[in-house]
Amino acid sequence: MTLRPASVDAPESHALLAEYFQSRVDGFAELGVEYRTTFPDPAMYVAPAGVFVVLEDDHGAPVGCGGLRLIAPGPHGIRYEVKHLYLRPATRGRGWGRALIEDLEARARAFGAAELVLDTHHSLEAAGALYARTGFVPIDPYNDNPNATRWYSKVLAPADTHATTAQTG
Repeated sequence: MTLRPASVDAPESHALLAEYFQSRVDGFAELGVEYRTTFPDPAMYVAPAGVFVVLEDDHGAPVGCGGLRLIAPGPHGIRYEVKHLYLRPATRGRGWGRALIEDLEARARAFGAAELVLDTHHSLEAAGALYARTGFVPIDPYNDNPNATRWYSKVLAPADTHATTAQTG
């Protein structure tokens, strides 16, 4: 499994996003709720304003994606939002969702983020569990996304300067 940056409008990114959005349309329809599909603006996912990554399986086939975009500062400072986290159903249960979140978090830290936020729908129970396992906590809504019913945050601690000091001192 590898993770690599990709343009949001690259063919493999667009195909994964189309699958993601269709899965949401179908899932919401089962709940009797309409899902509003909005393909992301590629300019919002160009460093340092953001990044979009594609997850490839061991054979190099694109099987997942996720994005990170800069939004208005929050109470902790520079804030990035995790968007469009998706893995093809056949690849789930391998720890790749965690790898995707951890990769996006590392990229956010490199951009100077103090906080990550995301929104989701309560029907996405596996996603909610993944967010909790990776350190996200519920917060009050930070946006007006009509597709969201839950909002999460993860405050990113500053780099551990003690370890560096111990090694040099």
